[in-house]
Amino acid sequence: MAVTAVRPSVLRQLSAAFYRNRWLKVLLLLLPGSLWLGILYLGSLGALLVQSFFGLEEFTGLVVREFTLSTYASLFEPANIDIIVRTTLMALAVTAACALIAFPLSYYMAKFASPRMKALLYVGVIMPLWSSYLVRVYSWKLILAKEGVLAWLVDHLGLRPVLELFLGIPGVGGPSLSQSLIGMWIVFTYTWLPYMILPLAAALERVPDSYLEASSDLGGRPRMTFRRVILPLALPGLVAGSIFTFSLTLGDFIIPTIIGNSAFFIGSQVYVQQGTAGNLPLAAAFSAVPMVIMAIYLFLAKRAGAFEAL
Repeated sequence: MAVTAVRPSVLRQLSAAFYRNRWLKVLLLLLPGSLWLGILYLGSLGALLVQSFFGLEEFTGLVVREFTLSTYASLFEPANIDIIVRTTLMALAVTAACALIAFPLSYYMAKFASPRMKALLYVGVIMPLWSSYLVRVYSWKLILAKEGVLAWLVDHLGLRPVLELFLGIPGVGGPSLSQSLIGMWIVFTYTWLPYMILPLAAALERVPDSYLEASSDLGGRPRMTFRRVILPLALPGLVAGSIFTFSLTLGDFIIPTIIGNSAFFIGSQVYVQQGTAGNLPLAAAFSAVPMVIMAIYLFLAKRAGAFEAL
């Protein structure tokens, strides 16, 4: 009796093909995320950049779909340069403040806290992210108001002259903290601080205790151990956190709208231009500015060797 060969099923053939071609399996695993990133994100980003090369008809206010660099040229007007510089300086100040606040706390969480305390600290860091972003910002507006909780505390501590001194600084002060760039800086720092603490704590946990002990045994003082051992090994986490704080500050438009004076930032300018003003090309050109700034920032971080230990 002849034995007929059983033809392998389609699934078995596919399994054999995946086994022989490992790259095919990797390609299928990466395909959904690649399509999402390529079509929805990069596609919309490309459409935004295309819009930035259009112009606006002076009398009708309609978008003229002809290639022009006049929109980018308008970014170099003094008022727009002032917006870009103000936003960049605020992002640098927020990043520096987050790093200074986050490093001691992250180091304690990584090296000294007990497992129970570490869990409580992580929950404490993440808990503000569970509430609404708008609720947190409006809460800070009430706290920083002229008759708010912070002003009441300052009066009871006898620090009103110090507060008035800060509010009197030209360019960053104002009638109250809620109507000044100083108050905006405080709210930005509070809002983005968890994004600095979490990657920095993860990087510090990977620093071997034996390195710190070796530095101490070789006569290294705490300051030298920090500068020569801890900081270089924690630099990838510090850079990762700074990417979050810097980029989020560059593009945010809600905090500058609710907190601070009438000074424009990049995010609020994009919001106004694409909304009230109806100047989509200029809004798209302003949107490209944070991309360029972040590209320069990442290039400098790479040159500094911040990504080698990632």
